Amino acid sequence: MDTIGGDSLKQLDEMLAASNQAWLFGAGISLDAGIPLMGSLTSRIFAMAGEDVDELAKNVLEEVKTQLPDDSHIEHILSHLGDYSTIAERSKEKKVIIGANALEIDAIGDLHAKILKWISETIRWGYKPACGGEPERIGLQGDPIVKVDWHRNFVYALFNRSQAGIAERRRAVRLFTTNYDTLLEDALSLCCFSYWDGFSGGAVAYRSYHYGENEPDSGYRAHVIKLHGSIDWHLGDDDRVWRVRDGDLYPDKSSRVLIYPQATKYLATQRDPFAAQFDLFRRTLGTGTENVLATCGYSFGDDHINQEIELALKNPENKTTILAFSQNLNTVLNRWRTLPWANRLYIITTDGLYVGDQGPFFPPSDGRKLDWWKLDGVTKILNSGAEACVI
Repeated sequence: MDTIGGDSLKQLDEMLAASNQAWLFGAGISLDAGIPLMGSLTSRIFAMAGEDVDELAKNVLEEVKTQLPDDSHIEHILSHLGDYSTIAERSKEKKVIIGANALEIDAIGDLHAKILKWISETIRWGYKPACGGEPERIGLQGDPIVKVDWHRNFVYALFNRSQAGIAERRRAVRLFTTNYDTLLEDALSLCCFSYWDGFSGGAVAYRSYHYGENEPDSGYRAHVIKLHGSIDWHLGDDDRVWRVRDGDLYPDKSSRVLIYPQATKYLATQRDPFAAQFDLFRRTLGTGTENVLATCGYSFGDDHINQEIELALKNPENKTTILAFSQNLNTVLNRWRTLPWANRLYIITTDGLYVGDQGPFFPPSDGRKLDWWKLDGVTKILNSGAEACVI
């Protein structure tokens, strides 16, 4: 075994214990918890539209779907509706034709809000599609199926076990996520770790952080930065962004803040929180000090996020190392392995560990697949070390 392969497990452990680290999470970390991936979520929203007494949602969703690539999901559909809203706003009659339906701006907004409500309900209470002989499971308000166990175990390991011997972190661990669920926040609270999320208040909180401001530099173990919004974010009639308990009737809400408004003017008042979130991500990547960004559950399907990572790491003075916990190599990761900064790229997969353009190291010898790329696998590494996951 060469030097890179021989030292790589030790280096992985050291980086996971680094005093300056951040994480980027995607939908995959919440799958076992009972929250569907985007494909299954899209199918569930179409099913809910089919059950709605008003057939408008079903008809419009099906029409928009025919206009998009086959692999498009509900976020793409919502962005397309946003584009329609922009066209309606510019048009003489203030309406657009979608299939057999003529919709005015307000009708598009109402439909958008309804879809967001369905997404929120599905993520809040959980949904598991039929799979492998197991029937479909639909979580309800009185009978939820979402569990926090995996997130709680990870948080406990990250902030306790992995910090043995570290006297003090220079700053809080930044937890970036594209997920709408609140499982990270819930896990931090259940483990009694303080965190900052840009809001001030209690059960009802207001967005107090704004673009360009500095994060708090003390008093918190974690900063939770939700790049695509959250099921408990709401946009008030006064254009304030609120974090609100599910079911509360106050404050008045003009729309649920959920989806990053990709390349569209739709719901433009939402742009400030999302721009601020990505600014924090950009600053984290661009730090001039030694820095670790670990990803888990993220499929590298968000071009905006991928571009931010590439833009930062191609700077010769950048000192960020990427730890990508991914089931397999994909198009993005394979391309990154050919770039000049590939020596700062570690990819932890079912087939072993890749370091830059080399690997896989530590491939399983008995034909099995390694599970250290999943959230519970990462938790095991934090608790027991990387070597325990490959022997």
